[in-house]
Amino acid sequence: MSVKAIMSSPVTTIGLDDKLAVVNDMFSNTKFHHLLVVENGKLLGVVSDRDLLKVLSPQLGTVAEKLSDTVTLNKKAHQIMSRKPVYIEQHRSVHDAIELFLEHNLSCIPVVDSNNFPVGILSWRDILGAIKRPKSRPVTTP
Repeated sequence: MSVKAIMSSPVTTIGLDDKLAVVNDMFSNTKFHHLLVVENGKLLGVVSDRDLLKVLSPQLGTVAEKLSDTVTLNKKAHQIMSRKPVYIEQHRSVHDAIELFLEHNLSCIPVVDSNNFPVGILSWRDILGAIKRPKSRPVTTP
């Protein structure tokens, strides 16, 4: 089975200079855990919800919030992204993806086309979902 058959698509991307306030809103209003960072359509990095949580103040959005807590929201995506992400081409097999997950201890893998343009994202949940789906059985008549 190919990665393309089970990846999540379309993929949501952000730019290098998108503010963390935008990234925070995207994570807050979607069920995404990873955003792909692109420039001119090419994959340059990944920002996870955990990357964001590491830099945000725990006081943000509370009555204890100070101006210094909100300053971080003006930082840019490129300041917290993981650079040179491990990725996989869409025509590769799920077995190839599993090897990458295990070798690099990843929770998601960006999926790219032959031009290195992101076309999807693959999580271990996508793989488990594909395994869980019952295979179609031929219908037999007596």
